[in-house]
Amino acid sequence: MSESPDQQPDFLAQRRAMIFDHIHQRGLRDQRLLAAFEAVPRELFVPDHLRAAAYEDRPLPIGHGQTISQPYIVAYMTAQLDPLQDARVLEVGTGSGYQAAILAASGAHVYTIERIAELSAQAQERLRTLHLDGDVHFVVGDGSVGLLHHAPFERIIVTAAAARVPPPLIEQLADNGILIAPVGAESVQTIVRVVRTGRRTIETPLLGCRFVRLIGQEGARSSDAE
Repeated sequence: MSESPDQQPDFLAQRRAMIFDHIHQRGLRDQRLLAAFEAVPRELFVPDHLRAAAYEDRPLPIGHGQTISQPYIVAYMTAQLDPLQDARVLEVGTGSGYQAAILAASGAHVYTIERIAELSAQAQERLRTLHLDGDVHFVVGDGSVGLLHHAPFERIIVTAAAARVPPPLIEQLADNGILIAPVGAESVQTIVRVVRTGRRTIETPLLGCRFVRLIGQEGARSSDAE
């Protein structure tokens, strides 16, 4: 039984409250970032039965053992990535498509790779509905090795954790490029920021976190994580 219009949640009000309480008030105040979060309805990126929780500041399951990250973490990683207008950005781990949508709404050209074909197809449909798919290229494959044929990328963001930043991703990072990724064991991880200058890279630890494991040639084996 569907809800009548007066029973449906006011998602726009919830979205604005989330932006103020969990992003702006925690020090992330770039107007382009905040505008991107207001433009992307997070409730469309979670399963129907979890829509009432879409704007809570916590990760939510999206199926296949994967999650959509909590809003603050998405905002924090996006801010640290500093996606430039028209920059080529590689996202490793499409998941629900929410991070890709935020990047596209920020003005980036996004290449997003996902190993689970069903999740990739669902994400593509969501972004098509929001008219954001024109700036996002969807690929099904092993994100741990990147997308060599489309490299280099000015920005790379990884949304699953590995023991180290996968070397192929560093190789595909453009000069003066920035890479953001969670690194560590299954229970203890840290978001790191890698800046590449020529052949030199500087890796800076930023924030404790917990992500699902990165599966693939440069990550964990599927049998180890599922």
